[in-house]
Amino acid sequence: MEGQRWLPLEANPDFLRQLGLEPSWQFGDVYGMDPELLGMVPRPVCAVLLLFPVTDKYESFRMEEEAKIKSQGQEVRPEVYFMKQTIGNACGTIGLIHAVANNQARLDFEPDSALKKFLLQSSSLSPEEKATFLEKDESIRVTHESSAQEGQTEAPSLDEKVDLHFIAFVNVGGCLYELDGRKPFPIAHGKTTEDNFLEDATEVCQRFMARDPDELRFTVVALSKA
Repeated sequence: MEGQRWLPLEANPDFLRQLGLEPSWQFGDVYGMDPELLGMVPRPVCAVLLLFPVTDKYESFRMEEEAKIKSQGQEVRPEVYFMKQTIGNACGTIGLIHAVANNQARLDFEPDSALKKFLLQSSSLSPEEKATFLEKDESIRVTHESSAQEGQTEAPSLDEKVDLHFIAFVNVGGCLYELDGRKPFPIAHGKTTEDNFLEDATEVCQRFMARDPDELRFTVVALSKA
């Protein structure tokens, strides 16, 4: 992923507001995976974001998963909005785009929303073409950079290697999809419902944690109705 690099983005909820998303849905932390803590998350939930460390164990799993899907195949609904990541450190923005793009019918946008304009213009493009389109979108890049600078911790330099990665989970047509711009395609994780979506998505998040039991650098946030 050489070429363009952006500053790493924290889970900054103001970022979506700056891109023109109305606050009728908002991101909130998921503090744990047990039923009591999941019960504290406002419902309904339309997307889940996972921030996790890219370790050797994860990379080896990722290669095995890709090979298995390529050999066995999987069913992905054509309406799933999925884009590749070609910009270094843009995974936070791409995770947010995946979360919003696959829930456009439920979310409200300001009339001049840069994000809505991007989604309308890119919806018919291939995952690779969407990535190129994002590279050329100045309004999203500038908003990303200013949001990264406003994060709670001091922003690393553009050249600093960041080994944390954002991915999104969404429900499209009753199927739970994992959307990761570093992967060649969406990952279908089976059936889900609006009522069980948070539990189903966090169950997959727990598998990420179980693969790296010595790691503590996991963050889960849910996009909930405000």
